Amino acid sequence: MDSLVRRYITRAELEAEAGGRLDGVALAGLWVAGSLAGLAAPTVAVVGTRAPSEDGRRIAQRLGADLGRAGVCVISGLALGIDAAAHEGALAAGAPTIGVLGGGHDRFFPPRNAELARRIVAGGGAVVSPYAPEHPAYPSQFLARNGIVAALGDALVVVEAAVRSGALNTASWAADCSRPVFAFPGDVARPKVAGCLALIRDGATLVRNAADVLADMELPVSADHAGEPAVAVPRGDAARLLARLSHAPATAAELIEGSGLLPAIALAALGELLAAGCAVEGRDGRFYRAALGDRRSAGDAAPDDRGRADARTVPGRGGRRFSQATPPLPPPR
Repeated sequence: MDSLVRRYITRAELEAEAGGRLDGVALAGLWVAGSLAGLAAPTVAVVGTRAPSEDGRRIAQRLGADLGRAGVCVISGLALGIDAAAHEGALAAGAPTIGVLGGGHDRFFPPRNAELARRIVAGGGAVVSPYAPEHPAYPSQFLARNGIVAALGDALVVVEAAVRSGALNTASWAADCSRPVFAFPGDVARPKVAGCLALIRDGATLVRNAADVLADMELPVSADHAGEPAVAVPRGDAARLLARLSHAPATAAELIEGSGLLPAIALAALGELLAAGCAVEGRDGRFYRAALGDRRSAGDAAPDDRGRADARTVPGRGGRRFSQATPPLPPPR
């Protein structure tokens, strides 16, 4: 990265580029390689595991591409795995993307993504860091880096993540900054999606593709960006819950009790039904089987079904929203 021109952007200059995104965030400034013009558009942070499944990598790349084609600037951490795939997707769509480092530009980490960083800058995006170019990338700094990723995004999407992961740390930052948090569901038996399921349980909005994200953010969605749902039509345990809903609507607790499944498995199956549009959540907190002609995406659900997506309740958690605590301070320059 030492071949790239870098400059230091003060807090005042940064606020001019980022609008009000940094309100309440104690950040003196950023070292920047490239252009921050992408911050003038809507932004979405996309994060996840450094060792994703092939499906996870594909979902992240397609998500980055579809968001980019919709005029959204993708923010991520330039890590291996999901981060890199999201950046690659945005570049493939010809859209600017911004990567946030956990160390200085001249001590770039991970080295394997240095060429990707150069292409991000060449593609009209930026690679930024709160640390001087020669500052090493210490492990503790990456958790703090996550706060900048979250703050620069108007929303956060977690594609694949374990229960203990940097992606969930970023989700906590996003929630603390009052950013909408979205997560892709997955098989309850896969450790790499356990973090996403935990986020959904705790109040994050379940999404299947870029169209769901765009609709929830009230951004234009066209057929070019909608794509097919990235999550398969549910079967197995989900089919058992759907049969229960065929008789009468039920709360999450009633579904768990009547299914005979472990709570975590039942909630994952319920998430599959919601993702496939086979079930909807009513304003009374109960879940209903969707009529065959009424299988909408999460972003298209009628207000009477689930209200605004950012005010939805969460199965098994008494309607508690995802954490909205006072954010900790990002790292100093």
